[in-house]
Amino acid sequence: MTRKERYRFVIEYFHQHTPDAETELIYVDPYQLLVAVILSAQCTDKRVNMTTPALLDRFPDVTSLSKASFDELFPYIKSISYPNNKTKHLISMAQKVMTKFDGKIPMTVDELIQLPGVGRKTANVITSVIDKQPNMAVDTHVFRVSKRLGLVKQSASTPLAVEKELIKNFPQELIHQAHHWLILHGRYICLARNPKCRDCGLKTICRYFSVNN
Repeated sequence: MTRKERYRFVIEYFHQHTPDAETELIYVDPYQLLVAVILSAQCTDKRVNMTTPALLDRFPDVTSLSKASFDELFPYIKSISYPNNKTKHLISMAQKVMTKFDGKIPMTVDELIQLPGVGRKTANVITSVIDKQPNMAVDTHVFRVSKRLGLVKQSASTPLAVEKELIKNFPQELIHQAHHWLILHGRYICLARNPKCRDCGLKTICRYFSVNN
């Protein structure tokens, strides 16, 4: 099977089975999504969604968050992984948005990565989810699934290398959605340990399955 055929199979499968795939983080505007994505680093979306309502009720916009002190914000996210660093990042991020971007969440990767606590993956999530830009955030799920399925070369050893290959091969108009397809497949089917291969509709084209079964 050629790589082009493999991509075509994957796209057709997800179009049929998860056509409306989207982020599982709960948000209503770019500010809320940015807060949620920063909190989600090495933490589950479920835990983040349990945490953000009270946090966003107390700090409903970037202006209020920029004025928060560490001691005011920390109690709201203490159940999240790495709460000390994330408290500092959230406050500094809000302050930078206020001083450099006139209080508006920027919507380009280059601008977003200037914010404390925002790396390339987070910037790709924000721009692809909010603005449907053709950016591919590569987290552990996307990295694992894309390599197992054979969508990228085994020699693609970094998230950036995987990102570049996926962007090159998925049609541009589908990249923002393909991000969610791969994440959700990795979260619920193609698990890191004990993947549910028997339940997977992609096993017929999966390199991992062909080698291990």
